[in-house]
Amino acid sequence: MSEKQHSEQPAVKADTVITGKLGADEVLTQPGMNWFVLRVASNKESSVQATLLRKVQIEGMTHLVGRIVVPTEKTKTVKNGKQKVTETKLYPGYVFVEMKLEPDGRIPQDVFFLIKETTGVGDFVGTAGRPTAMKEHEIDKMLRDSRKPEDEPVIKLSFSKGEHVVIKEGAFATYEGTVDEMFPDKGIIRVLVTIFGRQAPIDIEEWAVGKPDQQ
Repeated sequence: MSEKQHSEQPAVKADTVITGKLGADEVLTQPGMNWFVLRVASNKESSVQATLLRKVQIEGMTHLVGRIVVPTEKTKTVKNGKQKVTETKLYPGYVFVEMKLEPDGRIPQDVFFLIKETTGVGDFVGTAGRPTAMKEHEIDKMLRDSRKPEDEPVIKLSFSKGEHVVIKEGAFATYEGTVDEMFPDKGIIRVLVTIFGRQAPIDIEEWAVGKPDQQ
C-alpha cells in the first residue's frame, strides 16, 4: 500500500487504541471495516485485547484493524455494611475486533498471522477462514455495553418486588415472605413476613435472603 493510500485511511482515536474504551460520539463502524467476533481462552480476554492493540500499533496496521473491545460491567454489592465492586466480562470467551477484510472475505495475511500468533487466541466466528460480520443491532448493543462509565458501577439486586423469598440468616432465619421494597444504595430489601398471624416488614441485607428452592 502506498504512503498516500495509507494516509487516507480513517484514523483511530488515540484513547480507543490505548484503552479499548469507546466514546459516546463514535460511529458504529469505521468506513471500510466491519466488526467480527474472536473466540479467546477463558479469562484471557483483557490480555488478548491489550496485546493485539499494542501489536497493531507497532506493526502500523491501524488502517486494517480498528477498535478491539472487551465489554465489561462493574457491579456493586453490599454485605455487612461494606461495599464491594466487581468487574465482570459481559461476553466471556470473546473479543470484538473491527477490521478490514480482503475482497474475497478473507482476513489479510499480515493481520491473520498477527492475531493467530497471539497467546490465548482461538478462531473468528465464521466458516472456512471467512469471519462472519456482526449485524448492526449486535454492534449497537456491544458498543452501548462498552460505554458504561468505569467510575459508576451498577448496583445490582438479585430479587424483584413481589418475589417470594426465604430469610437465611439472623433472628428471622427460615421465615418466608414477599419482597415489598428494595434499597439498592444500601444493598437492603424489605421483606413482608407473617409473624403470629400478622404481616410485618423486615429490612435485611440482600445476601441474607435466598429463593425457597435454594435452601
